[in-house]
Amino acid sequence: MKLFSNSIQSLENALAYSSQKQKAISNNIANVDTPNYKAQEVNFKTELDHATLQARRSDVRHFEFKRGSSNIELKTKATTSYNHNGNNVDIDKEMAEMAQNQIYYNVLVDRMNGKFNSLKEVLKGGN
Repeated sequence: MKLFSNSIQSLENALAYSSQKQKAISNNIANVDTPNYKAQEVNFKTELDHATLQARRSDVRHFEFKRGSSNIELKTKATTSYNHNGNNVDIDKEMAEMAQNQIYYNVLVDRMNGKFNSLKEVLKGGN
């Protein structure tokens, strides 16, 4: 949907990222006592490295940007071990990331609601 100059699509991509991150965090918390389990993470910097933007160039010497597809990667942190059983889940870190991700998700949903409420007002004629 190409409404609001791609802002809804950007919000959708951000919600997909947040959802994937929530799944990874939940999986890590669920496996906190599993021997040899290695924590998973979704890194936003990785997402930014893969994403590209499209911009209008007013001069041929300007850098060219193109819009790329969202490709969220799930990575396993296999190089560390915090527990004696080979597990590397830091429960305090995971709980803090879960709270931060929940706030991020709530902000995105609120922003998305604002976009749709604006669209609803336009369709109603501003009454």
